[in-house]
Amino acid sequence: MKFRIPALGLAALLLTACLLSACVTQPTPLQGEGYTAVTPRDASSAELTGQPVRWGGRIVQTMPQTNNTCFEVIATALDTSARPTWNSDQDDGRFIACRTGFYDPAVFEPNREVTFTGHIDGYDTRKIGGFDYRFPRVAADVVYLWPIRERVDVLTYPPPWPWWGYW
Repeated sequence: MKFRIPALGLAALLLTACLLSACVTQPTPLQGEGYTAVTPRDASSAELTGQPVRWGGRIVQTMPQTNNTCFEVIATALDTSARPTWNSDQDDGRFIACRTGFYDPAVFEPNREVTFTGHIDGYDTRKIGGFDYRFPRVAADVVYLWPIRERVDVLTYPPPWPWWGYW
């Protein structure tokens, strides 16, 4: 009897920890440690070539080239699952990520959420409107395109609902 209560408490604690950790796991390709905690905005004003990064955001444009594809991305912070968050209009700058192979611009279209892992390979200066912007360029090891978030409108009616009436 003395052993049952602590055992049940431990089992409940382990089950709770297991359920909570399942909610915050990252997709397997994005898992890992040792990424530099720097935003693309900060990296554009410093020389951080070679630093490992995990960055994400929304695609501005996808640019297939001869043997690789480059993505221009507006960066945002990542949540615990490494998915880009959009809690405000604040962004973390822009970056270019390139990966060997062909990625179809019809699938990797503007405003899709994407996360990259890799290392800073250098810097490109390109124009945004009339402004010269220094983009950190990531040599991507992983390109992870997130599923489209579905928007669901939930309609609620004030009680009592018309078909229930008062009892």
